[in-house]
Amino acid sequence: MHAIVWFLIIGLLLVAMALGGSVLKRLPLSTSLLYLGVGFGLGRLGMGHLDSREHAALLERLTEVAVIISLFSAGLKLRRPLKDSEWRVSLRLALGAMVLTVALLALVGVTALGLPLGAAVLLGAILSPTDPVLASDVQVSDTHDPDRLRFGLTGEAGLNDGSAFPFVMLGLGLLGLHEVGAGLWRWVALDVLWATAAGLGVGTLLGNQVGRLVLYLRKHHREATGLDELLALGLIALSYGAALLVKGYGFLAVFAAGLALRRIERKHTGSRPAKEVEDAARSKDQIEAATSPEHAPAYMANAVLGFNQALERICEVAVVVVLGLLLASTPFPQEVLWLAPLLFFVLRPLSVAISLAGAPTSRHQRVLMGWFGVRGIGSLYYLYYVLEHGVEGALASKLVSLVLWVVTVSIIVHGISVTPLMKRYEQRPEKQREAAS
Repeated sequence: MHAIVWFLIIGLLLVAMALGGSVLKRLPLSTSLLYLGVGFGLGRLGMGHLDSREHAALLERLTEVAVIISLFSAGLKLRRPLKDSEWRVSLRLALGAMVLTVALLALVGVTALGLPLGAAVLLGAILSPTDPVLASDVQVSDTHDPDRLRFGLTGEAGLNDGSAFPFVMLGLGLLGLHEVGAGLWRWVALDVLWATAAGLGVGTLLGNQVGRLVLYLRKHHREATGLDELLALGLIALSYGAALLVKGYGFLAVFAAGLALRRIERKHTGSRPAKEVEDAARSKDQIEAATSPEHAPAYMANAVLGFNQALERICEVAVVVVLGLLLASTPFPQEVLWLAPLLFFVLRPLSVAISLAGAPTSRHQRVLMGWFGVRGIGSLYYLYYVLEHGVEGALASKLVSLVLWVVTVSIIVHGISVTPLMKRYEQRPEKQREAAS
């Protein structure tokens, strides 16, 4: 009977979102907030039971899939060449701001939460990366969007889910659960340098080669047309698996594969306005557009991105409803009452302000970048990753309660504030927008 009820509830939820999604966008709340409420309500009614420690392996896989799908989408959205100065803002956020946040959270963990250093580093690493799934409302929605705020936050979310991994491994190492070597040499050589380079290299190589092969077959032989959904899933799985095989970071590989596929489209478009090429591709017959030398790159990139974004929304529903179920049986820790405000109102804005010092961003943009550090599915993945890699006992329980409830607070406060703040940002006078861009 429970299975039937679940089918009905999920079906009603998805149909309601399809019919009322445009209305919801005008309200001061996000779709994630609605999914969270549904999951929590079902959990309190006894409609489903999940335990973070008992089902850690399943939850790790679920969140892992959601993150890699979203990272691939993030890469496909970012059309600017890597030498473009806009990337510097994303890099400062993904590296500088995130490292500072890890350090500050670790300090709070040791001094205020009484955690051992390794556990404090883990807490910092888990809660520092911004989320590529739940932050979609403040990210690039149009690949031709020139806005520095949206581009910076999208690039940050795409990069820092991978760049947080070395600190997760460091925390595990300090707890004796991962080999870091004398003087941390192994951690620096393998977990920082090699894994990062291997992940980016594998993703870039596979994205380039698979994309070029598909375009060659389509333009010269009129083969490999249709089923762009399989191309998206195949490239995600291939780049992620290959990166893990050579001990690289799969998150960075998937993001790099999306960037590489978009780079192929940008390179083939040349001096022609990309939007005109894409619009022309959409207006043609699918087979004609997919095999046309002029339109095939744009058609391929847009078809893959369109499918991937739909899949991303489905993953968001699944993971956030599951989070609501988990909350129903997870005690609320009193420390969240001060830890969440400290993270969102002090540590994140401070880290962003320091990292963006001297950057070509307006004060308004820096304030919004500091505020929209949404925590979400990436943090959940890292939580279940460490549970599956030896963290147990009282420490595991403490991390579970802190992370689940801090993520929940993020979904609530950022979900309520995103619509009015972004609407106000978008309505700035045109001259001010141009000066800030």
